[in-house]
Amino acid sequence: MAQKNNTTVKDINYYKKKFWKLFFYGLGVMALFFTLASWGFFGNMPSFEDLENPESNLATEVISSDGVTIGKFYNENRTPIKYEDLPPHLVKALVATEDERFYEHSGIDAKRTFGAALKLGSDGGASTLTQQLAKLLFHGEGSSFKPFRIIQKVKEWIIAVKLERQYTKNEIIAMYLNKADFVNTAVGIRSASKVYFGKEPRDLTIDEAAMFVGMLKNPSLYNPLRRAEKVRLRRNTVLDQMVRNGILDQATKDKLGQQPIVLHFHPESHKEGTATYFREFLREYMKNWAKENKKADGSDWDIYSDGLKIYTTIDSKIQEPCGRSSASPHEKPAETIL
Repeated sequence: MAQKNNTTVKDINYYKKKFWKLFFYGLGVMALFFTLASWGFFGNMPSFEDLENPESNLATEVISSDGVTIGKFYNENRTPIKYEDLPPHLVKALVATEDERFYEHSGIDAKRTFGAALKLGSDGGASTLTQQLAKLLFHGEGSSFKPFRIIQKVKEWIIAVKLERQYTKNEIIAMYLNKADFVNTAVGIRSASKVYFGKEPRDLTIDEAAMFVGMLKNPSLYNPLRRAEKVRLRRNTVLDQMVRNGILDQATKDKLGQQPIVLHFHPESHKEGTATYFREFLREYMKNWAKENKKADGSDWDIYSDGLKIYTTIDSKIQEPCGRSSASPHEKPAETIL
């Protein structure tokens, strides 16, 4: 009997040693994998300079004498906004829905990542806001090929940690909302607020802010011009998350959840807006100006991506006599209730 007990103890010790050996070997392989990825072994990684000055691709604004943006030139219809100009309820809705422990982690939420790994991703990913920003800034959508996707995910983690070291939490939130695509020519929260509601982000109501946060999961699927009911249900999911995180009380959520989504849709393009003939003349003028006036480093200005602000002597009110808009006859109605 004693011999059997000794054998059992020997077997337990054997498996313990084997477990810890495999555990440390696994840690070593992961450390090596992360090190190689950070050195660019699996593809280019952003440098310190890239992290300090991520590609912005900002629209140039044409501004009237009374301070109204009457048109834009752009590759992406995106104008930046500072964190201070974001409404608090938009920021709170974003964190409550996309990354509840945003202020606690340093780029990677270990708890969510471990949970997603145990469930093999069946409940969705575990990307933090910082990881989502890394994806938007530096490598776009992930590959459908699993080995490549794993490599991209590791690179995303590394970039996220670097971003957290480089920027404050508030700066990361502002960068994320400035980069997010809300479809229908709206890139970034300021353009989205203008396009869908005809207002600045600071003027968004709680339910309007919740709609935008809901769109972030999949902007094409939750396109408010095409899938009204999906967008409304997704908005209410965001409101539920705000209740869960103590931002709203249930009574307020129930009241907001009953509200329809009322859009004041103003599509923006080079050919829409006021003073279209003048802006076309201005675009040609600015192309010549860009050739004759160089940046401090000697490179050329790009009127479609350098975020210039062109101040003109035109009065926006004079361009719309009797309060009528010069919008295209094919433009959607100004107000749409969903």
